[in-house]
Amino acid sequence: MSGRTLPGGLIAVLGFGLAFLYLPIVVLVAYSFNASSLVTVWGGFSTVWYGRLLHNPQVLHAASLSLQVGVTAASCAVVLGTLAAVALVRIRRFPGRLLLTGMVHAPLVVPEIITGITLLLLFVSMAQMFGWPRHRDAITIILAHITFCMAYVVVTVQPRIAGADMDLEEAAMDLGATRLRAFVDITLPLIAPALISGWLLCFTLSLDDLVISSFVAGPGSSTLPMVIYSKVKLGVSPDMNALASLVILLVAAGVAVAGWQMRRAETRRKKEGSVLF
Repeated sequence: MSGRTLPGGLIAVLGFGLAFLYLPIVVLVAYSFNASSLVTVWGGFSTVWYGRLLHNPQVLHAASLSLQVGVTAASCAVVLGTLAAVALVRIRRFPGRLLLTGMVHAPLVVPEIITGITLLLLFVSMAQMFGWPRHRDAITIILAHITFCMAYVVVTVQPRIAGADMDLEEAAMDLGATRLRAFVDITLPLIAPALISGWLLCFTLSLDDLVISSFVAGPGSSTLPMVIYSKVKLGVSPDMNALASLVILLVAAGVAVAGWQMRRAETRRKKEGSVLF
């Protein structure tokens, strides 16, 4: 009896957890098609709020800025985070290893408001000492996002590099490849799923960040979360539901494409392995 009851209980708990996580998103997307200007009152099906959203210059500029910041910060964080992960895995002893490890993992545990304050003080001090950055704009936001996104890349990529077979690189170097060429041709494809996961995670975190961006952004460089927060403080409007639905669609599409690419790469790797053996 207990054996029959347990799976049902687990399924119920799983269903409750999924409903708790995704039911609010479903409700939000549904009410983005509400014809009424009152968020909690259903007035019929309509796409009017999507049309108004696409003609809102403030939202369009903020969305464009957030996408540019997210793509740039995620790409730079993947490169720098991968280099840091390679150093921590491949180089066992070097001066400052403990310091590097602490600095890499610090953004994971330090509260965002502390990170935002310290970055703001850094940029202000740099402007006074060197005259750069003269203004807080997209550049300062990108630098701030790279700072905390690198930690997530290192945590994602480091185990993958540690599990990669070094014998393959050594075999490639025996055949005449340089160490860099062996890493690019052998190890990089092996850790590609981790790189893709790290990039997507960084892009999502950058696109979602509000606290740090609020400290390092200047006039005219408001990101999408900052614009949404400023509007929501005055009351939730249906066009914000439409905007959130588009963001959800964008992130879901990115995750789906990345999952398809990772599955395709894994299938190709298995086929190549079966051919060799």
